[in-house]
Amino acid sequence: MQHREFVGRPEARRRYWARSLLGWPQIAGARPNRGHAALAALERGGAVDGVITQNVDGLHGAAGSVAVVELHGALARVRCLDCGALSSRDELQERLLRANPGWSGEAAAVAPDGDADLPDDLVAGFSVVACHCGGTLMPDVVFFGGSVPRPTLDKAWALFDRAEVLLVVGSSLAVFSGFRFVRRAAERGVPVAILNRGPTRGDEHAAVRIDARCGEALDELARALT
Repeated sequence: MQHREFVGRPEARRRYWARSLLGWPQIAGARPNRGHAALAALERGGAVDGVITQNVDGLHGAAGSVAVVELHGALARVRCLDCGALSSRDELQERLLRANPGWSGEAAAVAPDGDADLPDDLVAGFSVVACHCGGTLMPDVVFFGGSVPRPTLDKAWALFDRAEVLLVVGSSLAVFSGFRFVRRAAERGVPVAILNRGPTRGDEHAAVRIDARCGEALDELARALT
């Protein structure tokens, strides 16, 4: 979803929320994996100072990581574009269900990331709800073309500034919002370690490059260091 499209086109918002109504239960029911648990263990053991994540699923916090900067926001929160109020995605789910009695997207295929493919006729009959102030609701995430909020970026840089090593986990670094930290580390001479399946945009800056499954490798790392 492009930020400009969501903000500027009511039909785009209708399509997004219709698909999200079907996909949210899958996201809300997701649980941390071995990789999340290992990073939390590394933080408790003092080997990891914090996590800067591009993920919007909240699973790092659910696994026990404390110092987490959610660079792209969190799907569990909803923000009003008019009054700025934050509310719960679970609460919005209940409101959407009440506003669309009998609406069914049972034939839709829900992807692992919570997206759902819906035919246009189902989307056209979907009702979107507004903020209690009457304003436009948007998931509290950074869509494509949007910008990371300045306070969030400041927190990320403050965490980065304490780093002796930058560990990149499970990212191709194709998006600049993540790649910028690798580039800054290279400029400052901070060693970079990359753990990912397949090549990444930051490979040329890596002192250590491991092609492996993140959960397995982080689990071994946590056992070795803690």
